[in-house]
Amino acid sequence: MPLNLPEGKRLAFNIQPHFDAQSAWQGTFDRSSPAYLSRGEFDAEVGVPRLLALLKDFGLPATFFTPTHTMATFPEQFARVLDAGHEIGAHGCCHENIPSLSPSEEERLMELTVTQHEKIVGCAPRGFGSPAWDFSDITYELLMKYEFDYDSSLMGRDFQPYFPRKVNLDLENGNRFAEPWEILEIPVSWYLDDFPHLEFIGGFNHGPFTIGQLVEMWTTQFDYAYANEPNGVFTLTVHPGTIGRAHHLVAFRKFLEHVLSHDGVWPATLAQVADSWQSRTATT
Repeated sequence: MPLNLPEGKRLAFNIQPHFDAQSAWQGTFDRSSPAYLSRGEFDAEVGVPRLLALLKDFGLPATFFTPTHTMATFPEQFARVLDAGHEIGAHGCCHENIPSLSPSEEERLMELTVTQHEKIVGCAPRGFGSPAWDFSDITYELLMKYEFDYDSSLMGRDFQPYFPRKVNLDLENGNRFAEPWEILEIPVSWYLDDFPHLEFIGGFNHGPFTIGQLVEMWTTQFDYAYANEPNGVFTLTVHPGTIGRAHHLVAFRKFLEHVLSHDGVWPATLAQVADSWQSRTATT
């Protein structure tokens, strides 16, 4: 079902920076040497100001998925994101690996995440982006319990929001889908994410692309969505410590110029995208 975009708009365009700073290195990759922590420091103290300046140049809103560890470790840099008026989405406490957690620990960290948002941001988060984009068997129930409006972690579509379904596994007779969830999914894609393609992590990952190759892939996907997915949404994930590198930032600016040269593109936060779905269902 397409979104109900503002009049004259064809495609929603969302940028979702993941302001992980040092949390992802500690929480997901279990790396806390000075070298890796310095990369998280670059993310906050260099990447974020550069990205905020670029967004301001284009007048673009964004949804900053931010672990509460980042909010506490880099309060001045996080305050700059808040002062710029961007949406803040929940992104865990310390970029924890959700499938590895016990149910009680996952719930404890979810409660802490929401509580810290209320304390630091001033309100509960409307949206959730799972660290490393993965769920456990109870993640959806926690999102319902803590009254999230939308999630942006799953990949069952590319340019259309949808309602995911729990999959009951059966290798012999075929999997069975349960009833759709009640929380809107605004899908993401590893192909629309800078980090896995551009970052080097010794013994784990070496980005296969140059920024030119990656932007070419992003441009191809945007052009397809613009031509073939009316009333859809194009979500792009960037990390300040990655896209904020000088050569990456120059290429990213050119990509944004390409996107915004198209009539009918609607730059929006994910909360605005979710509201455009709700306004559609309220009038049909």
